[in-house]
Amino acid sequence: MSLRNVEIAERLLDSYNRRDLTVFDELITADFELFAAVTGSIERGGIGGRESVQRYYEMLDETWEEYHLVAEEFRDLGDRVLMLGRTVGRGRGSGVPVAAPWAGIFDFRDGKVWRARGYLDHDEALRAAGLTE
Repeated sequence: MSLRNVEIAERLLDSYNRRDLTVFDELITADFELFAAVTGSIERGGIGGRESVQRYYEMLDETWEEYHLVAEEFRDLGDRVLMLGRTVGRGRGSGVPVAAPWAGIFDFRDGKVWRARGYLDHDEALRAAGLTE
């Protein structure tokens, strides 16, 4: 049931924001891949595995005093969930607040997320999901 996928996507986003790898691990497949919206933040465009996610969290915490994703809308797309929202943060060195559009597509297999893709543009995410609005 894809409504369950929306609930899993909500839990995954919450665990991401709390940097809770224990819950994160429960919600992803063993071959999980993360493609962050800011491609320069991850070498080769994507990461996989618990250790890589941990390093990604460490990189975020080195760069940002505060950084989290705010969901404004979830769309049930069957074996995928689209999340539209924004990223909110404060630079570690500068203290400058940042707020920008953010979207994510969570792909599911066997009740778990096998891939998460982030976008800094809602329209780009909609197109990637095969939607026009």
